Amino acid sequence: MTTRAGAGPLRRLVVLRHAKSAWPEGVPDRLRPLAERGRRDAPAAGRALAESDCLPDLAVCSTAVRARQTWELAAGQWGTPPPVRHDRRVYAAGVPDLLAVVREVPAEVETLLLVGHNPGLEELVLDLAGDGLGDTLEQVRKKFPTSAIAVLAWHGTTWAALAPGTALLTEVTVARGRKG
Repeated sequence: MTTRAGAGPLRRLVVLRHAKSAWPEGVPDRLRPLAERGRRDAPAAGRALAESDCLPDLAVCSTAVRARQTWELAAGQWGTPPPVRHDRRVYAAGVPDLLAVVREVPAEVETLLLVGHNPGLEELVLDLAGDGLGDTLEQVRKKFPTSAIAVLAWHGTTWAALAPGTALLTEVTVARGRKG
């Protein structure tokens, strides 16, 4: 098992891939909205986070329409959503850019929700996880589909201290809503 012991409180990085998007003709990628399935799955993701006691102190969300809609529908399932920062750097970002965004989070935030896109989110989870509970790492390696949620836990005094291989992947969930 990789070392995760360290100074500071237990912190959780909750990674949420946006829900299923539509592919309307002539619409730029950044402006693609959620598909009908995505509009069902995003609230299910919000309920899954509440049920697993993973409500964030802060959310950082891509500026892409599908990510913003995922955030709004998920957060709509909670009594009082936390503050959200929409950050253009999360759109189409790789691990270095995503890690830079996370490392800027204020130290008082203990649970952070990052809403974004693949392949960057999947690669970030695999890069940060030194180990995983059960088959969580294998699940992410196999597929990190739309509406997937990964929870990484680690100890640190600040988010700037988060480094590759220092977190434990504690949970992987794929939220799916029901047709109504």
